[in-house]
Parts: sequence; structure tokens; C-alpha cells
Amino acid sequence: MFRSLLLLLATAAFVTAADKPLYVFDNGLGRGEVTVAQQTQLAKRTGYAGVFYAMPGNTPEFLAAHKNEGLHLLGIYTGMNLSDAKPGYDPSLPAAIEQLKGTGAIIGFNVNGKAANGDELAANTIREVADMAAKSGLRVAIYPHYGMHVARPEDALRIIEKVQRPNVGLVFNLCHWLRSGDEPNLDLRLKQVMPHLYLVTISGSEHDGDWDRLIQTLDKGSYDVKAFVRKLESAGYKGPMLLQHYNIKGDREQNLRASMKAWRLF
Repeated sequence: MFRSLLLLLATAAFVTAADKPLYVFDNGLGRGEVTVAQQTQLAKRTGYAGVFYAMPGNTPEFLAAHKNEGLHLLGIYTGMNLSDAKPGYDPSLPAAIEQLKGTGAIIGFNVNGKAANGDELAANTIREVADMAAKSGLRVAIYPHYGMHVARPEDALRIIEKVQRPNVGLVFNLCHWLRSGDEPNLDLRLKQVMPHLYLVTISGSEHDGDWDRLIQTLDKGSYDVKAFVRKLESAGYKGPMLLQHYNIKGDREQNLRASMKAWRLF
């Protein structure tokens, strides 16, 4: 009886781990090299729940491909450049937001470039995007990117405070956070971001270095990504997890399968 109970619990734990959805960034699917339909088919074939796409102007294609494959379109990735003569959002973004109405998609938004009043420009633009997104039932997640104006979670939190919109949060990017050298402060950082955390990106990684070390398949790297995910869960995170495969060398499908195999052991 006791052995049967242990077997039942073990089986339940395995099913939970295996069924936990993992999404994939389109940079791991051949963005710009193969069609949207082929990218989405690859995601489906390798076990991913859906895709997070760049280039909002292609949103109708994203939606159609996901419908055909029975996947969930996680969101689109866009942003602004403060160095532009007239900084603002992508002109195709309003139509994309309207097309995504009712999907629950996340609008990932980075802030690049430099300007003396960068925070104010960013806040004004993101506020406008957030108001459009709210009408479609969508959320906006500020995307910290190493080397940009919003480079760290603390930068995103500063902008969120200025924006003052309930549908604006942030993405926690494991590779960009490690690149910033903030690893010793993980507990503090998670405590700060958790009330605003909409999305987390992961990849196999070392503890430091350039992108070839910080972005690997999930079965590689000395950084304990499984422990990172467990810590997120313990802190109360229940949102989506997104695989980052930017510029990983080798066969695209084999890389995706390697990461999915590792994920199913999480």
C-alpha cells in the first residue's frame, strides 16, 4: 500500500513537471530565415506551448499560424529608441494591439538609446501603449536589456513607478540579469519585482561572460536554472516561462529538443 502511494505521488510529480508549459522566443526558431508558419510548426513539433514574436507588423500571420497549430501566442516584442529624432513606438503596434484583443498576449517593450530626459520620454510612450493595450485586455511588460537605457530590473521598476498604469509590469531576463553582474542580489531582486512580474526568460547559462556563455540550451551551463525556477515559484511566481535561444550555434531543432528535454526534468 505504501509503495503504491509513493508510486502515485512520483507519477503525479512527473506529470506536473512534464505538463508545465514552456514558450520559446522566435530568435530560436529561425526569425528572418524561415516563414512564420515554419517557425510555429517547429515550436509545436518540439513541444513548446507557443511563441513570443518580434516584429508586431506580422501579428496576423502569428495569430493564423498559432491557430493552425493549436498553440497560444504568448506575445510580441517591440520597443523604442530614445535616440530617435521623435522617440516613440513602432507604427504597426496600434494595429497589432487591436488584432490581439482578447488573446491575453503580452506586449514586451524595451527602451534603447539615450536622451537627457529618457525616463520621462519612456514613461510617456509606455503609458500611451498601455492605454491602447488596456482596451484590448492586454498587458505591457517592460523588457530590461543589457546595454540599453532600461538595462536592469531596477530600471524597469523606476519606469513602472512613473507610468502609473495597472497593466504595466516587467520581464525578468535571466541572461541580461546575469550579464549585469547582479547575481548575489537575487533574493532582493525577486522580492522587488514580484508584484510587477509578468514574464520570465530563461536559458542554459554560466554565471558570467558574453552571450555565448549566458545563452545556451537548458541542458548546458554551470548556473543552476532549475534552482532559479524553483526560487521563482517559492516567491509566488505563476506566470509564463519563455526560452531564450538567441544565436545558439548548431542544429535549431536539436537545440530546441535538448532544452525541452531538460525542462521536463525541472
